[in-house]
Amino acid sequence: MKLEFDEMYSAFLNRDSEYDGLFFVAVKTTGIFCRSVCPAKKPLKENVSFFETTSDALAAGYRPCKKCMPMHVAGKMPAWLEDVIEKFESDAARKWKDYDIRQMGIDPTRVRRWFLSNHGITFHAFLRSRRLSAALSQITLGHDMTQIAHDAGYESISGFRTAFQQWFGCPVGSANDPESGIRVNRVLSPLGPMIVAADDEQLYLLEFADRKMLETQFSRLAKITRRDVFPGKTDLMHETQTQLNDYFEGIRQGFDLPLFIQGSEFQDLVWNELLNIKYGETCSYEEIASRIGKSSAQRAVGKANGDNRLAIVVPCHRVIRQNGELSGYGGGVRRKEWLLQHEKAVLLAGMNPDATDVN
Repeated sequence: MKLEFDEMYSAFLNRDSEYDGLFFVAVKTTGIFCRSVCPAKKPLKENVSFFETTSDALAAGYRPCKKCMPMHVAGKMPAWLEDVIEKFESDAARKWKDYDIRQMGIDPTRVRRWFLSNHGITFHAFLRSRRLSAALSQITLGHDMTQIAHDAGYESISGFRTAFQQWFGCPVGSANDPESGIRVNRVLSPLGPMIVAADDEQLYLLEFADRKMLETQFSRLAKITRRDVFPGKTDLMHETQTQLNDYFEGIRQGFDLPLFIQGSEFQDLVWNELLNIKYGETCSYEEIASRIGKSSAQRAVGKANGDNRLAIVVPCHRVIRQNGELSGYGGGVRRKEWLLQHEKAVLLAGMNPDATDVN
């Protein structure tokens, strides 16, 4: 049974051991996540979020607490891996590679297998999330850039700006000038945290936080829009979260959001055609190519499908191979399969008569 927020917060305050491992507590003001029995000073209610798994907390960009060691709940972390974590945490803004792990005398495959087995996330996905955490851990507090950099664990504003640019592919804008650029934030979903980019007028990006191409997508977005990106919140982000919740609860079949769909001429054709695929249905790459008048361009359709910046909202998950196989998906084949099964299950169960369908 799903635990309610107040029940989890009460268990956290009382360090109730019966709840240990059932949920994890993320502290927005520090960027750290803990076990329910953590002995550290308890944060205010409005400064916490709860996650069912360590992988969700990691994907959201939170780093594990050194006091209660939540990463040890699923399976005791071996000493050799603790050394790796400590090394990487000392320079979280750096883009670490398998080569760096090998230089420590450890097989990268060994690290990957342990993380997947115990936390359902690869080590490199964890590192990408940590870089993102450095940029986004203070977005809900409205602090100035210096305060955000300090609370994210950086000794200087320049270090924070460097980490932000490494992740998003563009310089961080001024958080005190809401008109200067596109804002970035997190939204939650049953499939893990997602990153949303929007201003007051349009939704520019919606991607799963652990997607490998996220940095590339932000770099491309910056080049297309010629605008800075910085942490912040907009009413459109709130509406995006609301509509996503409705979609996952099975009371919405489509989305009514102002979308920024702009790429190459070919990409625009593909992305707009994706919007025509009905809820609960699928379409092959060959069919998409035929519909846009490019019948021999199925490979190019596949690439454009993978370059889609608006996951779920522009339903690239509904495109499959001609033989019925799911093939790739930016958010992972597991998520693609879940989304397709979810939509079919909702249709089979019969939609709520008040459900929204804007497809």
